[in-house]
Amino acid sequence: MSQLLRVALVDPNDVTRESAKQLLLGMDTVWLEAETSRYEFFADIISQTSPDICMVAIDADPSKGLALLQDLAETSPDCALLAMSSSTDGQLILQAMRAGAREFLTVPLVIEELVGALERIRAQKGGGDAGAKRACQTIAVAGATGGAGTTSIAVNVGSILAAETDSMVALVDLDLAIGVADVFLDAIPDYTIVDVAQNVSRLDFSLLKRSLTKHASGLYLLPRPVQLQDAELVTPDSLQRVLGLLKATFTHLILDLSKSFTPVDLKAMELADDIVLVTQLDLPGLRNTVRLLTSLEAVDGLIDKVKVVVNRAGLDEGQISLKKAQDTIGREIFWQIPNNYRTMVEMRNNGVPLIEQAPKAAITQSFVEFAHALTGKEANMPSDSETGARSRWLAFWQKNKAGK
Repeated sequence: MSQLLRVALVDPNDVTRESAKQLLLGMDTVWLEAETSRYEFFADIISQTSPDICMVAIDADPSKGLALLQDLAETSPDCALLAMSSSTDGQLILQAMRAGAREFLTVPLVIEELVGALERIRAQKGGGDAGAKRACQTIAVAGATGGAGTTSIAVNVGSILAAETDSMVALVDLDLAIGVADVFLDAIPDYTIVDVAQNVSRLDFSLLKRSLTKHASGLYLLPRPVQLQDAELVTPDSLQRVLGLLKATFTHLILDLSKSFTPVDLKAMELADDIVLVTQLDLPGLRNTVRLLTSLEAVDGLIDKVKVVVNRAGLDEGQISLKKAQDTIGREIFWQIPNNYRTMVEMRNNGVPLIEQAPKAAITQSFVEFAHALTGKEANMPSDSETGARSRWLAFWQKNKAGK
């Protein structure tokens, strides 16, 4: 996980301070270092704790609040200042920014605005390299044809990443009509993406996490709607708000897209850091891959995110060669996942991801390496003292590392 942002909060108003406190406590990317109701104590608290962010509510006494901001800007220049007020008066906002505030948020706090402000501060503290300092990597998985294996890839990559000690991973099933991610994980969810999308303005982070279904691997699932007609209730705008909340508390989001490339799918790709385009080494798959790449090239910012992945490589002798496939699509294949029909069918029918169903299989090792090629990191797996899928996975990982 990216380094936590350590936050200190001052607000003489008990109601708004408690509300801000609960939001911060629900975010896994934030550590609430200190909180107080007294302006006069805050500077000493900052000097003793040296947090990354100071949140100052100025409504109780605007003159004292603004003076505190100016004092902190001089005495604690490494602490990013965030001013909060119920007022939207332009003059007050200007005074707060001149006093040293980097961000100004309206009270009561809106979750999406808080998340956005914290992400901007995180990027600034990383020297402007927002990509390297992102709290959450979002991976959209799309298929060049129906049956390409996108859900298998999304579920297994998500499960592998979730098994790491420093990761929290959520899988969002965006195949709103016929998604089967819940079946692949043998899950019976209490809530779906429709429930979350319709109540996003009333959610806090703890309630959001309770709305997801947690698998034994550690992977959280937000499934597709139960009723077919409810699919239209998930819009690009509501998806953006839901993903904004999820990004604040998870290290990775896996988005399993539909086969229709709907406006919701396009919004998901726009919000993603990486787009995995899954194809096979046959004529329909490669022809559609070329067509989709051409279409995505016409949308600003999408084509550079695309990584083409071949599924079921080595399926039979009639497959098109890798070299010819790359020549056809005009770019390199990012990864090949080997064919293992029997193991994959068992995985689907049993509702168990590969790390539990077949931890020693070559296809599982390929998925491990693929997951870490996507995230650009080494595995950081749990200790032997942990039980269940995670401890079994560690034994498998250590064995394979020793054999290299």
